[in-house]
Amino acid sequence: MLELRDVSVGYATPGGVLPAVRGVSMRLGAGETLGLAGESGCGKTTLALAVLRLLPRTAHLSGEILLDGEDVRAMSWGRLRAVRWAAASVVFQGAQHALNPVRRVADQVAEPIRLHTPAIGRAEVRARVAALLDQVGIPARRGTAYPHELSGGQRQRVTIAMALACEPRLVIADEPTSALDVMVQAQVLSLLAGLVAARGVALPLISHDLSVLGASCERLAVMYAGRVVESGPAPAVLRAPAHPYTEALVAAAPIVGDPASRRAPRGLPGDPPDPANLPDGCAFHPRCPVRLPGCATQDVALRRVRSGHVAACVHAGPS
Repeated sequence: MLELRDVSVGYATPGGVLPAVRGVSMRLGAGETLGLAGESGCGKTTLALAVLRLLPRTAHLSGEILLDGEDVRAMSWGRLRAVRWAAASVVFQGAQHALNPVRRVADQVAEPIRLHTPAIGRAEVRARVAALLDQVGIPARRGTAYPHELSGGQRQRVTIAMALACEPRLVIADEPTSALDVMVQAQVLSLLAGLVAARGVALPLISHDLSVLGASCERLAVMYAGRVVESGPAPAVLRAPAHPYTEALVAAAPIVGDPASRRAPRGLPGDPPDPANLPDGCAFHPRCPVRLPGCATQDVALRRVRSGHVAACVHAGPS
């Protein structure tokens, strides 16, 4: 459904091009869920926006982005407009900012339907909007509300309804639960999981919360300083992380449940590197507790840990 081949993104600045994404490759099939994790600024959202060429004009994009085998970078603007919403859509981070504050939510859900299927009548559009709102747990009568009249969870559900309006096969969810309380988070994640199961939607899910990704995704990819440093089946990555950065992320998350496994979360000292001044060698080595002398001068490509599990670390290897 989606294949990225050596995708890189940089932003033009007065001081030169700032690397935001560096050589990312991954594949995602229909009905699969992929969790994308990492600290703020690691390139997760930039990578998501690159898939549908939603990047600002200052961005420099390279590599191949294949959507159902078709190169997105080679699409004309007309073809790209036909693909957005219909073949692939995005649930943007922060529904309050993604929705138009002066338009009723039903009209906003209807817009992509009217754009991509202009031949259908108003009555059918209204019926489809009502069905979509009902599918995401919002009564159709609430479609007359403005965004500020809905709760945070309801606004997020509206953005999901918009993303599903034209029945795309790929839905990119960019931190759809970051501003929601725990109960609403669970409801939204359950809704997304149901859509994957019922429609066979391919779902890349971006989040800072590893517990959310572990419970919702089959596979995980962990990003640091613009590149994927570990990728594999979610249970394997969380239970036996092969990269010290992934291990630090797992240690920073509290464990709830089994008293025998409870421990206090541990923080990770230091800050992510400045993209304008990336360190030589492995970008993580200034913060790495198990670094070797060679880590400061030589970067490491992703290497096999076990079947379907790779990590970019000198300590990673077959187990």
